[in-house]
Formats: sequence, C-alpha cells, structure tokens
Amino acid sequence: QVQLVESGGGLVQAGGSLRLSCAASGPTFAHNPMAWFRQPPGKEREFVAVINWSGGTSYYADSMKSRFTISRDNAKNTMYLQMNSLKPEDTAIYYCAADSRRPFAAGSVYSSDYDYWGQGTQVTVSS
Repeated sequence: QVQLVESGGGLVQAGGSLRLSCAASGPTFAHNPMAWFRQPPGKEREFVAVINWSGGTSYYADSMKSRFTISRDNAKNTMYLQMNSLKPEDTAIYYCAADSRRPFAAGSVYSSDYDYWGQGTQVTVSS
C-alpha cells in the first residue's frame, strides 16, 4: 500500500523558516514527478511547487518562487520543501502529491494530475 506522509509543519513567526518532508512508503516514486500544494483556511487548494523525477527540474508558483525550495532524495524516497521568509498568508495545510501515471515527466501544476496524496501538515505563520 502506497502512503505519502508529510511532516515538519508547525507554528512559526513571520520571517521564520520551516522544512517540510514527504516520505513515501510502498512502491518508490523515484521515477515520478512530485509536488506540493496547499490549502489556506477557507480557500481552495493551490499549487506550490513541483519537481521532476530526477530533481533536475522544478517549478514554483510566482508568490513562492524566491522563498521556497523544493528538492527530493530518491534514495530515501523523500521530498522536501524548504520555506524561508514565511508570511502570515502562507498559513495553510500543506499536502504532498505524486503522479504515478506519468513517469519521467516534468510534473504538473494541476492537482487533478496527481493520484497519490498525503494527509497534510499544518503550517501556521503568526504576525
């Protein structure tokens, strides 16, 4: 059974940093694109960042481009999101996702293209 488990969320002051992790168990996603999405309170889920299977290509939502860094360690079957200069508007539940249907693809910004999801981790940024 495939599982994605996020960790690393928490409460941080504005300007602070957090690093989220997404560990995959079961079959490896080493050949598949993975992504981070988030859902702010009262809003729809939105794209944060995506990374291709090798980690050589990544893409970010505009508002996070200079502050967040997505990475992966395929040997550990784990993906990361380093978040710096956090703002109160970054408060959300953060989800990791994997696309098992398109190996070796660059990855998508659309949540509907991902078929495996974690349970989410809460990130709260206080002002």
